Amino acid sequence: MSLATPTDTPEQKKAAEEKEQQDKANRLREQQEQDALPYKWTQELGEVEITVPVPQGTRSRDLSVVLQKKKLSLGLKGQEPIMAGELSKEIKVEDSTWTIQDNKAVLFHLEKLDKQTWWQHILTHDPKIDTTKIEPQNSKLSDLDGETRGMVEKMMFDNQQKQLGRPTSDEMKKMEALKKFQDMHPELDFSKAKIS
Repeated sequence: MSLATPTDTPEQKKAAEEKEQQDKANRLREQQEQDALPYKWTQELGEVEITVPVPQGTRSRDLSVVLQKKKLSLGLKGQEPIMAGELSKEIKVEDSTWTIQDNKAVLFHLEKLDKQTWWQHILTHDPKIDTTKIEPQNSKLSDLDGETRGMVEKMMFDNQQKQLGRPTSDEMKKMEALKKFQDMHPELDFSKAKIS
């Protein structure tokens, strides 16, 4: 998917291609960093799911687990923790849980305290992800009423346009109105017109 459009100048196309290459390199590096972690994780705005592989046959009594507002630790009793540290953001401890799946993985369900923030990482010392690249699930977007959904989609479009150095939807409307007015009044000089 190219970021360039047919109306871009050669310089804009080159810049878009360079940005696209840089984005690909960043995504690859980010994926490699995440793959190297001793766990896998996913998130939605309100919650985080973490899956930590443990030796086959592990039971809850074999584990040492700390689950606090800003701290998480998991390990086998008597051994170094598999993961331990300060959480990226605070969680609601009373709504967060952990369970053992098939005696070979520990699944954490963490309820975020701030349900409007994407986490960049689970533990503060872990590699970060680029949260600006997170795309909310469409099913969640479609759950919104028409007006709210339209507002969210406009904000997402405007944010993407700004990142690409292109005009936002409001700026595009102003430019369109100015163009129509220019077409209706060719006798006027618009060379010094500014859109604000």
